[in-house]
Amino acid sequence: MDAQAAVDETWRSDAGGMLGVLARRLGDLDRAEEALQEAVAEALRRWPSDGVPGNRAGWLVTTAWRKALDTLKREATGREKVAALARTPPPEPTADDRLALVFACCHPALPEPARMALTLNAVAGLPADAIAAAFLLPPPTMAQRLVRAKKNLKASGVRVEVPPPDELATRLPAVLTVLYLIYNEGYLAASGDGAERRDLAREGLDLARQLADLMPREPEAAGLAALLELHEARASARFDGTNRLVLLEEQDRSRWDGPLIRHGVGRLARAAAIDRPGPYQLQAAIAAQHALAPSWTATNWPAVRTLYDRLLQVTPSPVVALSRAVATAFVAGPAVALGEVDALAERLSGYRLWHATRADLLLRLDRREEAAEALRRALALATNPAERELLSRRIGRLSAP
Repeated sequence: MDAQAAVDETWRSDAGGMLGVLARRLGDLDRAEEALQEAVAEALRRWPSDGVPGNRAGWLVTTAWRKALDTLKREATGREKVAALARTPPPEPTADDRLALVFACCHPALPEPARMALTLNAVAGLPADAIAAAFLLPPPTMAQRLVRAKKNLKASGVRVEVPPPDELATRLPAVLTVLYLIYNEGYLAASGDGAERRDLAREGLDLARQLADLMPREPEAAGLAALLELHEARASARFDGTNRLVLLEEQDRSRWDGPLIRHGVGRLARAAAIDRPGPYQLQAAIAAQHALAPSWTATNWPAVRTLYDRLLQVTPSPVVALSRAVATAFVAGPAVALGEVDALAERLSGYRLWHATRADLLLRLDRREEAAEALRRALALATNPAERELLSRRIGRLSAP
């Protein structure tokens, strides 16, 4: 493996841990990021001649640590701090450091959009332009948002650490949201040329599991971990041999990960026993219905629709209502479901899945021309390459004589 490939792979897999441990020890996210970028540049200079080290993340962190200390030595305000830091050995990244970084990025001092963007940047290692694409914002706007977020954290004196137990609950909703966002960006990428990023999805799942372990009496943390485990159990069947996206109803269920499904269902059952239901537990319960069903048509659709009814009560979202309409089609027929979908037009007409869902229902009602037009509108809004290929393929089938 050449130096550039080794650096890229290490960044994808270990960016959050490396940045987390440096920020935790230095007490400054911005300084940690600068030092790590300098270490990456040093690696690209030295690894081609010296060889790629066995512990690449450790090499980068140690190099970044030394560079950060050198910078502090040159600053009058940093001389006292560097004396204390220099007496400690170079840090080693741990799983706790990634979770500590998530909690720092989700501090209440930041507005919600900034928390999400900063977590994707600092923990998942996504660059500003990729995050901008996911948020449908111009790259300069996102870059400015990230700079402001880091300045706000520094000005507020936020430390990169897992907060004390009495502060965990206040930050939990934001942490759950960003971990779900990290996983979803890996599961079906909103930016970049790839259809998915398995490393990013696994990062989101790992962090969700750590959070559930940290807060064993918090059912929503367990609910998120269960939800992601049930999604991850289907990952190997989501693409065919030519890397084309396969919809849930068409997937080969024998390729699903049975032990992981059982683990996710068991985790969900333990969370439900605490008897404090929430949106992530309800989403996990819906995912469990799909995971345990022998086929798409044999899914317990009345149970799925009932779960969506409960989810709408706690999360009154038009996207949830759209998903509920899919279940309605199997419970009450496609005509009733289409009425539910059309009622969401004002709020979801700019959402690709609204048009795709509508196309499915129109096709079931044998309204082929309208279905093809709905698919074309979905295609115009889709950015993921695998989704675009799937929509184009479906349009082609409808257009064929």
